[in-house]
Amino acid sequence: MANLVKEAKDQLKEVILNAMGMAVADGQLEPVPLPPFTIEIPNDTSHGDFAANVAMVCAKALKKNPRQIASVLMERMIFDGTYFERCEVAGPGFLNFFLSKRWFAKVIKAIETDGENYGRSDEGGHKKVMVEFVSANPTGPMHMGNARGGALGDCLAAVLDWAGCDVTREFYVNDAGNQIEKFAGSLEARYLQIYKGEDAVPFPEDGYHGEDIKVRAKEFAALHGDAFVEAGSKERREALVDYALPKNIKGLRTDLAKYRIEYDVWFRESVLHESGAIDDVVKTLSDKGLTYEKDGAVWYKATSYGGEKDEVLIRANGNPTYFAADIAYHYNKFAVRGFDKVINVWGADHHGHVARLKGAMDAIGLDGNKLDIVLMQLVRLTRDGEVVRMSKRTGKAITLTDLIDEVPIDAARFLFNMREPGSQMEFDLGLAVEQSSQNPVYYVQYAHARICSILKNLAAEGIAPAARSLDELLCFEAPEEIELIRYLSIYPNEILESAKTYDPARITRYVIELANKFHKFYNACRVKGEAENVMQARLALCLAVRTVIRNVLTMLKINVPDTM
Repeated sequence: MANLVKEAKDQLKEVILNAMGMAVADGQLEPVPLPPFTIEIPNDTSHGDFAANVAMVCAKALKKNPRQIASVLMERMIFDGTYFERCEVAGPGFLNFFLSKRWFAKVIKAIETDGENYGRSDEGGHKKVMVEFVSANPTGPMHMGNARGGALGDCLAAVLDWAGCDVTREFYVNDAGNQIEKFAGSLEARYLQIYKGEDAVPFPEDGYHGEDIKVRAKEFAALHGDAFVEAGSKERREALVDYALPKNIKGLRTDLAKYRIEYDVWFRESVLHESGAIDDVVKTLSDKGLTYEKDGAVWYKATSYGGEKDEVLIRANGNPTYFAADIAYHYNKFAVRGFDKVINVWGADHHGHVARLKGAMDAIGLDGNKLDIVLMQLVRLTRDGEVVRMSKRTGKAITLTDLIDEVPIDAARFLFNMREPGSQMEFDLGLAVEQSSQNPVYYVQYAHARICSILKNLAAEGIAPAARSLDELLCFEAPEEIELIRYLSIYPNEILESAKTYDPARITRYVIELANKFHKFYNACRVKGEAENVMQARLALCLAVRTVIRNVLTMLKINVPDTM
């Protein structure tokens, strides 16, 4: 797929190196190793479309003033067959390059040709990448952190896919271990309380107190009556969990699907316990001399691999810890399923777990650098400037389902991707439902609808976009046109940078600014009423903007309305 910015940079690099070679051949510069230099789009493009710092980084090696080096190079630059027409020396020795109109015309043609694939690339080399996100305990409803993590994880996976990776979305179902024991004990208490009364059956101190536990217990009682009241605790707990857990997992699937998140894999922790995978990794660590016994438990020498303290793998009662299961789970990701890169989206409160898990990958003979963790900060819900903590419907903490019942899913997915994962954010419930330019997703959708309206109004007068050749698109002159085309050109690079930094918020920020630049263009440049060649060129530009907005919103799983 086309990336006109990359093509232009590659051309400039070749032009600069050729000029350097000629300068050395002419005896104007010494034949020294060339240090790395950068070619960038400057913040202020009035002084050039691209800028290179080659003269400045070479000054020390060449023992010359940067401006002198820049002048020598500029005199020897040949732009024939490139997108560029001239070069200037600026400031302390920057080389500023100016694009020809042909490059701007070619951006429009590239978007027209690539269409719904404009922005895609093969930079990722089709590496197998897993993004594991949300992975909420199936013991209760999902909270605000899951709402943000779901939007971030899903959109990050989409960005990586567009950047050329083979992406798998995965949900890790914690259906074993301590939390399931607590779940079982909580269900058992609520079930017995139905028949014996709350005073007669104490509730576990560390139990789950949510209303959802009571609901599941009542459903179980409606189905089985008091048949399990006199049963053994083990039998009763197993029956309760066997009933409630699948319903909770189904509920997670349903709620996430409503939020437009579909996973490729739902991986159950219980598989690791049943298959012996946990025992295998503990044995591997023991064979490497990285475990020891203390107080009846098996410990892992985590401090040997970056951990702050040693960690228990097998408790004194013989049960594996969550950390042991986590090592086995990630061993499965890398060694069994062969992922080249694994990205976990976690809450910031898990920061202490990062180094020890990456270290454990090294310890069992894998590469901890292939495991990346995106730490996500908390969300504060606000309305009219006030913090909102409780659901108006239930009086309890607001859940994911509460949120998407109250605000449009488009707004939720977009607004949760407005800030990079590591920053705390406020989610304004009032803004999310507002239909005005103050609402970022509405503002972007309106830009798309405005373009559709332009086309519809012209069609009513018998005017339709006509195919334009490259030469017929050389008429762009207005600053607003040039600025808009230049911004369209950087979209493929924004995808790559977003994938590289694991920050899908770059894409929402990009499309907001694209909408802003389109509205500026619309207010400054008429489409209807201009000469035929100008009108058709501007129509082609409108269509290019519409394509890119549609591509962004579709990638983020946000609706793309034609009318508003």
